Amino acid sequence: MIDLHYWPTPNGKKVTILLEECGLPYTVVPCHIGRGDQFAEAFLRISPNNRMPAIVDHEPADGGEPVTVFESGSIMLYLAEKAGRFLPQDLRGRHEVQQWVMWQMANQGPKTGELGHFNRAHPSAGDQSYAMRRFDDEVNRLYGVLNNRLYDRPYVAGDHYTIADMICYPWTVGWESQGQDIAEFRHVKRWFDELSARPGVQAGMAVGSDFGEDLATLSDEEQARRRALLNNQRARPAPA
Repeated sequence: MIDLHYWPTPNGKKVTILLEECGLPYTVVPCHIGRGDQFAEAFLRISPNNRMPAIVDHEPADGGEPVTVFESGSIMLYLAEKAGRFLPQDLRGRHEVQQWVMWQMANQGPKTGELGHFNRAHPSAGDQSYAMRRFDDEVNRLYGVLNNRLYDRPYVAGDHYTIADMICYPWTVGWESQGQDIAEFRHVKRWFDELSARPGVQAGMAVGSDFGEDLATLSDEEQARRRALLNNQRARPAPA
């Protein structure tokens, strides 16, 4: 059994899509990132970067003690290897998938995440116009990278559906809120529509759909506490 420490964000949904596609048994352990659950000491022992998702595999392939894995890209590689699916074993095919997993982790996710961050910035943060232009342009550029990749192949890594597709898909679901027109990227749209029809993708995307919270019900004090906790984080001191 796998414990998945999770909140329904694109990074979390990458992992639930893969778990559903593989049919691996798992238990969701909610990690409410808006409230600050990711800073709990117990969670930091699993994910020292205080970010979800993270997993604990209680039945690792070597039969030993439970294995913990943090960072969504690493989790994708671990689970695909465990299941023996969606990650080619030949040298060229494997590295084709891995480099696009790294592309998503280093580019698509962070740049789209920064765009969302500045879009949601509290008015007290001041003028965000430069940041908005910067990351809007970069997200548009990355849609172009993906579009050019898909123009002559059905999937991101070639002829077969792999974790390279699963890891990119959740970050394209919000194309409209990202200020992009998916019709401008017709090869991405074709790929997006095909993946959206997959039962495994639909099931993975639905996990945690009941975790929502009405922020309007929070007191001014709680909203201020969360902003102070989540924004402008600095280094945690090492134990004495």
